[in-house]
Amino acid sequence: MNPPTGKAALRPGNELAARFSGPLRSYFLRRVRDRDNAEDLTQEVLLRVLRAGEVEAIQRPESYVFKVASNLLKDLRRRAARRAMVMVQPTENPEEALDATADERSPERVMLGEANLAQVLQALGELNELTRNVFILFRLENMKQKDIAALYGIAQSTVEKHVMRAVLHLAARCGEP
Repeated sequence: MNPPTGKAALRPGNELAARFSGPLRSYFLRRVRDRDNAEDLTQEVLLRVLRAGEVEAIQRPESYVFKVASNLLKDLRRRAARRAMVMVQPTENPEEALDATADERSPERVMLGEANLAQVLQALGELNELTRNVFILFRLENMKQKDIAALYGIAQSTVEKHVMRAVLHLAARCGEP
């Protein structure tokens, strides 16, 4: 029997790499600001996804792949934090520095921040999944609209419409009265 040719010759790993390499590279490049590291991290994510097993069975591949990418960055930051030495800057008045830190983390401020976050998360939860994902990738992950469009297989103008829909919804639900 002859090996398959054309599209049938693509293995899950090739399809995965073709679909996610560019967006993942952009995602990492914005965070690590080093092209070589971004490329290495992209390869690591693709490898982890392939090792996880049946790629075709993944329900939402975009969410899954970027969750793996996010977790990889968290792991790297944790390792770097363990290795880094804490630099303590001497201060003339240590009590003043402690008071400033306490003010920044007052119970009222923490509660207000948690309430605001809950309100925003609830408003995001009211959006359909595609609009929410497009908004998060564009506004929070700083992904380019053309990369998002390529990732989801939609037009760039559709990405713009999803972002605008999300912004208007958040403004209506979370804006100041």
